Amino acid sequence: MSAVAIVVALVAAQRMAELAYAAHNTRALLVRGGVETGRGHYPLFPVLHAAWLVALLLFVPAHAAIAWGWLAVFLVLQALRLWVIVSLGAYWTTRVITLPGAPLIRHGPYRFLRHPNYVVVAGEIAVLPLALGAWPIALIFSLFNLALVAWRIRVEEQALAPRRQAAS
Repeated sequence: MSAVAIVVALVAAQRMAELAYAAHNTRALLVRGGVETGRGHYPLFPVLHAAWLVALLLFVPAHAAIAWGWLAVFLVLQALRLWVIVSLGAYWTTRVITLPGAPLIRHGPYRFLRHPNYVVVAGEIAVLPLALGAWPIALIFSLFNLALVAWRIRVEEQALAPRRQAAS
């Protein structure tokens, strides 16, 4: 198995584990009275991420040199991703689920940014292809991700607006 295939397989395994954790949290939040919004756009996220990984497998030569500096940046992004997930704890999902009356998370990276996970994902989508010498994949998928995340943030801000007002 090539280094490219190993890297992509590891990222895919991580994403699958995250989807399982997110599904668990989603079920628990819905049982507690959580409300999902933006259900219509949600399927586009797994499609985008799967297509990104498939594009890396299909278009990056198996013998491609790995740019270790970019791969190190990607690993830092993984630590930041974990910080986001740990900070949200039981509230971390891949969907927009809001639990009316629950306090907003204001610790961890949420002290600095409203949507740190989207910043991390944007970095990942750009950086991993750069680590594999595939700048066109970085550019194309970054543009698709930007459009999708802009839509997602509008949905999420609308869902969180009542809780933000209550916290003021």
